[in-house]
Amino acid sequence: MQKYPMTVEGEKALREELEELKKVVRPRIVASIAEAREHGDLKENAEYHAAREQQGFCEGRVQEIEAKLSTAQVIDVKALPAGNRVIFGVTVNLINVGTDEEITYKIVGEDEASIKLNKISVTSPIARALIGKEVGDVVVVRAPKGDIEFEIDGVKY
Repeated sequence: MQKYPMTVEGEKALREELEELKKVVRPRIVASIAEAREHGDLKENAEYHAAREQQGFCEGRVQEIEAKLSTAQVIDVKALPAGNRVIFGVTVNLINVGTDEEITYKIVGEDEASIKLNKISVTSPIARALIGKEVGDVVVVRAPKGDIEFEIDGVKY
């Protein structure tokens, strides 16, 4: 079975979502279904069908999270000795060689990725180009608009 990398923060967020679904959302949906059943004929009861649909989505998400957690390989970067090499879970400062623009990314698992928070998936083209490189190296990232060169300015564990 293949293990999927995940940061400690990512695992915590999934566990919190799972807890919320099981202890808050699921009971609320069950109560909605019970209330809708009291209204009589289930064939034409839109509230009942909507609640059952919500229940399906909730149960699907619970199974998805449980499956992800069972195959997760949680990596705590803070427990590793700090260095200059780019590995999973580090925060990388980059300089675009062509524009001198600085950008910072944290390399995280697929479920944690959020471009708004500057968290990129370990499977993204940028992360794949960066993994294993060191501070001072110049990497070429293949992008849809063409190749982009980045210089690794810093690595934070």
